[in-house]
Amino acid sequence: MILGSCTEDERDLSFVDSIVAPTNVAATYDITQDNTGSVTITPTADGASNFKVYYGDSTAEPSELAVGESVVHVYAEGTYDLKIEAFSLNGKMTESTQQLVVSFKAPENLVATVENDQAVSRQVNVTTTADFATMFEFYSGESGVSQPVASANIGETISYQYTMAGDYDIRVVAKGAAIATTEYTATFTVTEILQPVSSAPIPPTRNDSDVISIYGSAYTNVADTDTFPDWGQGGQGSSWTEFDLNGDKMLQYINLSYQGIQFGSPQDVSGMEYIHLDVWTADVDQLETSLINVAGTVTTEAPVTNDLTKDQWTSIDIPISDYTDQGLTVTEILQLKFVGTPWAAGTVFIDNIYFWKSPSNSSSLGVQDFEGTAPVFTSFGGAGVEVIANPDMSGVNTTENVAKLTKGNGSEVWAGGFFEIDSPLDFANYSKIRVKTWSPKQGVVVKLKLENADASITHEVDLNTTVANQWEELVYDFSGAPTADYVRIVIFFDFGNNGDGSEYYYDEIELVNDIGGPQPLVFQDFEGTPPVFTVFGNIAGIDVIANPDATGANTTGNVARLTKTNGSEVWAGGFFETGSPLDFNTYSKISVRTWSPKQGVVVKVKLENADASITHEVDLNTTTTNQWEELVYDFSGAPTTDYVRVVIFFDFGNNGDDSVYYFDEYTLTN
Repeated sequence: MILGSCTEDERDLSFVDSIVAPTNVAATYDITQDNTGSVTITPTADGASNFKVYYGDSTAEPSELAVGESVVHVYAEGTYDLKIEAFSLNGKMTESTQQLVVSFKAPENLVATVENDQAVSRQVNVTTTADFATMFEFYSGESGVSQPVASANIGETISYQYTMAGDYDIRVVAKGAAIATTEYTATFTVTEILQPVSSAPIPPTRNDSDVISIYGSAYTNVADTDTFPDWGQGGQGSSWTEFDLNGDKMLQYINLSYQGIQFGSPQDVSGMEYIHLDVWTADVDQLETSLINVAGTVTTEAPVTNDLTKDQWTSIDIPISDYTDQGLTVTEILQLKFVGTPWAAGTVFIDNIYFWKSPSNSSSLGVQDFEGTAPVFTSFGGAGVEVIANPDMSGVNTTENVAKLTKGNGSEVWAGGFFEIDSPLDFANYSKIRVKTWSPKQGVVVKLKLENADASITHEVDLNTTVANQWEELVYDFSGAPTADYVRIVIFFDFGNNGDGSEYYYDEIELVNDIGGPQPLVFQDFEGTPPVFTVFGNIAGIDVIANPDATGANTTGNVARLTKTNGSEVWAGGFFETGSPLDFNTYSKISVRTWSPKQGVVVKVKLENADASITHEVDLNTTTTNQWEELVYDFSGAPTTDYVRVVIFFDFGNNGDDSVYYFDEYTLTN
């Protein structure tokens, strides 16, 4: 194993050209309280490599600072407009101007607003206004914690998370250049969020043969399943309900001792690879999940325990082999049992319970598993890469060795590492790359980039982590990569943010063909010249706009927007025509990515030949609100013809109410 760094002469840095200008440009102040006017200024920004600070007084030349550096400047009493210019690595600049008040009078008219955060448990947000003040400090009132816990400029917000909920004697101190300060004191109740405020991650689209669903809205569930057979635990204070989060239902087990689910019929899960469940809790440390096999009069079971991350969704994938390795037969699974730690003292919310396996018609080819001789890594930007023993042999990755990437404190936003392979990646037979990753943070960008030998041809794909402190599989679609002999694999964690010393792990890099036949064919993605839309039913025209919500299932640049005008017909919609007939000799389905402000509305897709003498339509319902999802329409029953017109209707059957819908990525698939 070789660790290394490289210079620009050794390493192609063409990706730097794509780095965006810095954002969130600001500066923090620390002013001495001695009537001298001495102010320490620290510029900050996301994606910056250096700064210029213009003081806003008679000083002609700015100070040039690197990330993390500060400068001390002495001001006369007065109000100043500081200008901060932040520069990215490639020279792109963003500037921001903010006010600095230097006053030798004690702060007056202090107003402090302290509020519990609506989304983060035990977090308080503190904002202040005051005359003659430059900054403020927040004293949390906790014992055993160094005070003040945070400081900020007047007018900015401090967000601070407590360890425990409760009543605290807090103090907010406003400071200026004067020796005297002004304080706000109060007894404040810090609250704990005891239920999820966002839905669990949306499960991926799967073939019916590759999933047995017990509970959730993504797949067809086993009929007549009882999600609260009770099993006599009411005496422990345990109970159950179905929690409704803005139309998204999930199971809620209260004071969980042990509870379970009884299926409508025994299920043979021997052909499945994992059982999946998403769990949210504020107060349960571990969840034990048992499979119970009932064969005639013989009942057997086996448990597997998983740690839970509090105050966020934990996505769990337990290998079926973890049960069979204990000797459990899994051909007649009738029940699941959940046991909480601590016993009968916490509540869990559970969604998306299903058994699954890799697509039946998928194939994969291993590229690097780090089990043999380690590849030669080249790291850059302040990162380091090495192969170590797997520190978390659980979930979807129980292999012995993994790669560790440490994004050093203060490292570049583009810090990462790469290794090279002996033969080019086979994109003639595969279109995707699967990587198992482990991140201490949820929602960070993991960029995977491929390069040919001299880096003259490259292609990169970004995905976001969906869990924290556990393994997950990220599948990168390289079907759009230009043809080349790709021999270099580059990975970046938390791309776009400077390093903070976090450690990330990755493993099991594989080429994947999860179709087993023709690759999906995108026939309209709204990224080039937009099609000509025809609308009907008294709605405004359909237009192509920049994606207003480039997250989740759709991060493309452009999408189509349909506004169902107030009072428009129940059948209002629009269509466009394709340049050639849709290929239903090769494909049988059409997938469309949709975004709706309402859950459960009908999205009808209709196909027509040139004169609309032959048509076929399929209805599906949205399952989420205010987020992208993929709807897959089965046209295997469509009469044979040359379909060249694609029609779409949102909220079919209801008159318009000015709701706005988006759609994108029309794809032929199987």
